[in-house]
Amino acid sequence: MVRTLVIALALLCGIVVGSKAPLAQQFGQGTIQEVRIEGTQRIEPETVRSYLSVQPGQQFSSQAIDASLKALFATGLFADVTLRREGDALIVRVVENPIINRIAFEGNKRITTETLNTEVQLRPRTVYTRTKIQADVKRILDLYRRSGRFAATVEPKVIQREQNRVDLVFEIDEGALTGVRRINFVGNKQFSDGRLREAIQTKESRWWRFLTSDDSYDPDRLTFDREMLRKFYLSEGYADFRVVSSVAELTPDREGFVITVTVDEGEKYKFGKIDVVSQLKDLDPETLKGLITTTEGKSYNADQVEATVNRLTDAVGNRGYAFVDARPNIQRDREKKEIAVTYEIQEGPRVFVERIDVVGNVRTLDKVIRREFQIVEGDAFNAAKLRRARQRIRDLGFFKKVDLTNVPGSSPDRTLVTVEVEEQSTGEISFGAGFSTSVGVLGEVSIRERNLLGRGQDLRLGFSISERSQEVDLSFTEPYFLDRNVSAGFDVFRIVRDLQDESSYDEEITGFSLRAGYQLTENLRQSVRYTLRQDKIDNVPSTASRFIADLQGSSIASIVGTTLTYDRRDSRTDPTDGYYVSLAADVAGAGGDRHFLKPKLTAGYYIPVSLPWVLSFRGEIGHIVSFDDEVRLTDRYFLGGDNCRGFRNSGVGPRDTTTRDALGGNTYYAATTELSFPLGLPQEFGLTGRVFGDACSLWDSDSKGPEVADSAAVRFATGIGLSWKSPLGPIRIDFAVPVLKEKSDRSENFRISFGTRF
Repeated sequence: MVRTLVIALALLCGIVVGSKAPLAQQFGQGTIQEVRIEGTQRIEPETVRSYLSVQPGQQFSSQAIDASLKALFATGLFADVTLRREGDALIVRVVENPIINRIAFEGNKRITTETLNTEVQLRPRTVYTRTKIQADVKRILDLYRRSGRFAATVEPKVIQREQNRVDLVFEIDEGALTGVRRINFVGNKQFSDGRLREAIQTKESRWWRFLTSDDSYDPDRLTFDREMLRKFYLSEGYADFRVVSSVAELTPDREGFVITVTVDEGEKYKFGKIDVVSQLKDLDPETLKGLITTTEGKSYNADQVEATVNRLTDAVGNRGYAFVDARPNIQRDREKKEIAVTYEIQEGPRVFVERIDVVGNVRTLDKVIRREFQIVEGDAFNAAKLRRARQRIRDLGFFKKVDLTNVPGSSPDRTLVTVEVEEQSTGEISFGAGFSTSVGVLGEVSIRERNLLGRGQDLRLGFSISERSQEVDLSFTEPYFLDRNVSAGFDVFRIVRDLQDESSYDEEITGFSLRAGYQLTENLRQSVRYTLRQDKIDNVPSTASRFIADLQGSSIASIVGTTLTYDRRDSRTDPTDGYYVSLAADVAGAGGDRHFLKPKLTAGYYIPVSLPWVLSFRGEIGHIVSFDDEVRLTDRYFLGGDNCRGFRNSGVGPRDTTTRDALGGNTYYAATTELSFPLGLPQEFGLTGRVFGDACSLWDSDSKGPEVADSAAVRFATGIGLSWKSPLGPIRIDFAVPVLKEKSDRSENFRISFGTRF
């Protein structure tokens, strides 16, 4: 046994010694008298010597020579390095890596060459190495994957040139856009997969999504979707909800992803006791309870809690308390499945704004951004006012990104506010096309700059032409006239309308207007205007009504007007909650040859029955009184079409029963009750239905005679409609049936309109 162990140890030692023998035998013992460099072309021999661990006068050492070999390879300058001994000389032979002469990209269509050049690290006149090539291939693939093309491939090709130079060509096969084939949810019991798909931004690939990229796979968007799911469940009362995992798997053909999201819904909670407490002196919390949007016994909604905090912060701040901190104290009762919320209002840290810095704006002037703040340097720090400032800056439409942050200042009671913006194009040239029952086929061209010279000014020149009208207008708006929160502007216009079908005449309107507007409060706005216009009635056929023939010719109106609007809607373009009231009045007589007073009242009220079901009530009433003998035809009201569905344009009101020409009236009203609702299709389709009832009337024409039908009787029509936010623009279709109408009225069942800009 002992003898066997000794033999084994001897053999092992022989193997270890033998493994080092070749290097030791190659260089042996002795002193290095000379280090000779061979194979260099553009690299100086001294540069090679500087990386060596051995120098003349030193002993040949296998460890030092090995370290020298590794150091030379680590430089990335050489494709091959060999070291050998000739007598007392150490010979270092190198093969230099080539220099890149040119870098080119082939096959890239979706991503520009300029973008690829900024992504890769290699540059002309740098050293070519395989490691750097592979790193750049990975960068290009990552760039394509960020744009949703996971099937892209990149093949680097090297073309040899003279003087040890190479051309590097990246051959790119971009492949098809890698879409999302399917989105699956696991663990959801309260909401269907379809409902959860509507709550996230990522969509399944379908042919109609050719104008959006939401159906392409994006890892960052998937992370955002997790947050959107969380917010959705929290708004529905599921306070314990969490996303367990979200996994995206590439299909075997590499043309699509299957996304699987596993969720844990938890239990549904309702609001328990709701209360407000205040630690601020002389602030009675009872006066704030009317601002609370959360209701005891209702389903828990985190959005309502956040909205209440914002409303409380704003209200207390407006009462003169500069340093306010409103926080919800949430107590969860898992047995009763209730969440009690106590809104605690206390004095926040006494912090002042030391400085407001604006960065990222290249073209837009600093003052355009600063004037959207309700606080200035030296004011008390107010988080609610900063949130409003961020939203106001975003609403300008000048910036792609707006980030607002604050960091500690020069002392504990000072803070620095930084606004970082990323500008976007504000110049527009648009071409429009559309169709409506009123004017027929419509074409439009407009040129607009919304941020003229970086000053926030709006300049627009537009042309539109249709089968029955032509219009050209030039408008300019200065949003902060004389550096005050007053918008001012002017309009110059010329309009030609063909009204032969309604009233047997053509109308030409030429003029200009000056206008100004300002906020009285957060929700109350007033505007004033002056208009000078010439109206011309011509091309009146012999078969027209005698009342229209008598008014043929031109007249000039000099009009001063004002509008007062109180608006509490949640959105001005697509409201679902809130109301508005607007009172307008025009007075003509300061010059010109027409003298009248024309007031008008409009209002609307929106009730979210159960979103997206929305019930709305809208109405308007107007009257015109002349200080002359009669109101001119072009100043009267005409009713029908969009403001009273079920009737043609100018289809309601006083009419010459002999010629069927509409004569217009001096008093009118129109009211609408409408319920909009989803059609059961995915929300992304943009299709909504509606049922409505329109009531209206127009009477009291200054054109009097036995042949004139002039009745104040109520007209009423009911119907259904369809709205589609299509890729080519909004499309509206209405079908209405008049229930109450007069014999002289002109009815219309179908009404359609659509349009787009590109």
